[in-house]
Amino acid sequence: MSLILTVNGGSSSLKCALFARNAHKAECLYQFKLGNILNTPVMKVFSSDGKTLEQSEPDMAALDTESRHQACLDLVIQWVRKQLPDSQICAFGHRVVHGGEAFSEPVVITEKIMQTLEELIPLAPLHQPYNLKLIRACQQLEPQLPQIACFDTMFHIGQPKVERHYAIPRKYTDAGVHKYGFHGLSYEYIQRTLEQIGNGAESDKTIICHLGAGASMCAVNKGKSIASSMGFTAVDGLPMGSRTGNIDPGVLLYLQRHYKMDTDQLENFLYKESGWLGVSGISSDMMELERSDKPEAEEAIAMFAYRAALEIGRLTAALQGLDQLVFTGGVGENDDSLRKRICDQLEWLGVRLNKSANKEGEAIISKASAKVVVRVIPTNEEAMIALHAGEVLAGG
Repeated sequence: MSLILTVNGGSSSLKCALFARNAHKAECLYQFKLGNILNTPVMKVFSSDGKTLEQSEPDMAALDTESRHQACLDLVIQWVRKQLPDSQICAFGHRVVHGGEAFSEPVVITEKIMQTLEELIPLAPLHQPYNLKLIRACQQLEPQLPQIACFDTMFHIGQPKVERHYAIPRKYTDAGVHKYGFHGLSYEYIQRTLEQIGNGAESDKTIICHLGAGASMCAVNKGKSIASSMGFTAVDGLPMGSRTGNIDPGVLLYLQRHYKMDTDQLENFLYKESGWLGVSGISSDMMELERSDKPEAEEAIAMFAYRAALEIGRLTAALQGLDQLVFTGGVGENDDSLRKRICDQLEWLGVRLNKSANKEGEAIISKASAKVVVRVIPTNEEAMIALHAGEVLAGG
């Protein structure tokens, strides 16, 4: 059996999934999660239905931090070889956060493409370096195998200029300073799921809410992205776990002048000190905030729900109407309380929740009589990467 291994990592974590190679569907066999890579790594192996099969703490004390991502990948590859000796990994599929203007579809990675992707690191400083580091690690471990990059930005290419462009001098716009949008692999997976549901769900005027520590929304009309909450970088839009979301740029000028913040301090402020964490002073984890009885935690939750409702209003204007609202992502899929907070502020749009269906996290959580259908659909970026990798391989 030919296999595709998907790779999706961060600064101290790695998620992989193993799929049977197929150009038309994603058949997941195993999932791998490695956390706390830079300290005491923990490796968990899951079956395709999410049941834990193994858990271990691999000894990496002798390795420096630069070597640990590659070592973790090697652990996954060796596990696959041991468990499936008659099968073979034929390709790696990688999530790459930023593809810029150059990449509107998945590509087989070459050295020239790597150089282009490295130039985009300033646009996604929290994610892009680790995406590329993992590609290099796979190249070192399995140099003969194709590495296929799938981009979080590619779903949004083609948005109208009135949405994509900022009101800045044209020379900067022409140089690539405009909105890109992110979480595209998640949105594309949800759109394909809607196509499978059918009965018009795939072509309805839809807003998809990908809510988690990284949160964004996307307006989709007839299967195409026409507007999104994130912009030039993944810090724009909704307040997130530790990211500011929308902020008056004058605030940054003020912080520079009054608090003497340099570029690195401002970047830390925007990406790591703000959002739910900054407002609450407690945590960047929504579930932890909901367990807290402190008023600052309530303020962070209420602010997020309010800003989410506002953004749905803006995206409804972009769509010129709304037929369907979809919640996805870790928070969107699992937090019925937050879904209710958001939807209660959207009754003017025709949103009416079925409280028991919402509590149970059913596939449709709106009332049958509601003007707007509200769905909960689990996302699966790894499956989308595997589908793309299979399609690329099938196309030669």
